[in-house]
Amino acid sequence: MLLKILGAIDVLIGLILIALGLGAEIQKIILMIGGIILLIKSLLGFLKDFASWIDFIGGLIFLISIFVILPKVIFVIMGILVIQKGIMSFLD
Repeated sequence: MLLKILGAIDVLIGLILIALGLGAEIQKIILMIGGIILLIKSLLGFLKDFASWIDFIGGLIFLISIFVILPKVIFVIMGILVIQKGIMSFLD
């Protein structure tokens, strides 16, 4: 049950990342909360597996994007990875 909730969070955050890559304006508080959620999720895996690293890098991208303008392709690629990870958690 918890795995499916975390997977749904991944899909939602991945969609937000793709929306950022397509030029949507997202409020900074949403970016901050999304980044913190991904960083906390990455610490649940103690950065031992690839999925935890995806969460960690995604959280950093969220938090960095508050202060720095990043290339749009980074958001799209990271969004696809996070969505893929979320979908895989539904299949378990």
